[in-house]
Amino acid sequence: MEVTNTSGRRKTSVARAYVTKGSGNIEVNGRDYKEYFKTPTLHYYVTQSLNVAKVAGEYDVKVNVAGGGITGQAQAIRLAIAKALVELNAELKKDLRAAGLVTRDPRMVERKKFGQKKARARFQFSKR
Repeated sequence: MEVTNTSGRRKTSVARAYVTKGSGNIEVNGRDYKEYFKTPTLHYYVTQSLNVAKVAGEYDVKVNVAGGGITGQAQAIRLAIAKALVELNAELKKDLRAAGLVTRDPRMVERKKFGQKKARARFQFSKR
């Protein structure tokens, strides 16, 4: 049985996905993805790559994900699964790219600068 492993990242979340031929089970950190992610929006993110590629029941996916919040984790998983599907079948890349699932989202939190309250907010200025 051939296992394809890829990684996906979003903000500070990192997901490692292991994709094999199977019956469509998706496991996140040893639990079913519907148990790990509670909301339908997050369920949609996790299954989006498989649905766009029209291979929803053909692959089993095991994912280890860490860091960030639950939305970032779900989107990191989405990218990891999309990359694995492209590795398995290069013809799927066109559809996945059209849906914007192969591109890593580069947006990150801006760092806090010294002498300031936050990344852009300054300390209150007092003239007198």
